[in-house]
Amino acid sequence: MPNKIKPQETKSIDQPKNLVKFEIYGEEMLDKVVKSSGNSGRVYLPPQWIGHKVKIIRVD
Repeated sequence: MPNKIKPQETKSIDQPKNLVKFEIYGEEMLDKVVKSSGNSGRVYLPPQWIGHKVKIIRVD
């Protein structure tokens, strides 16, 4: 009976696992740490940003 060949897993050494690349165009960027707030998390943003559309990306 011929030996069955198992397919090799192809893992890219250059790409960290479970990460996605985003390309975003915008006006400003802030680097913040999420703080605990009850059963949730909170990030404070400048009051000038109130009413503006924002996107939050977890980086770690």
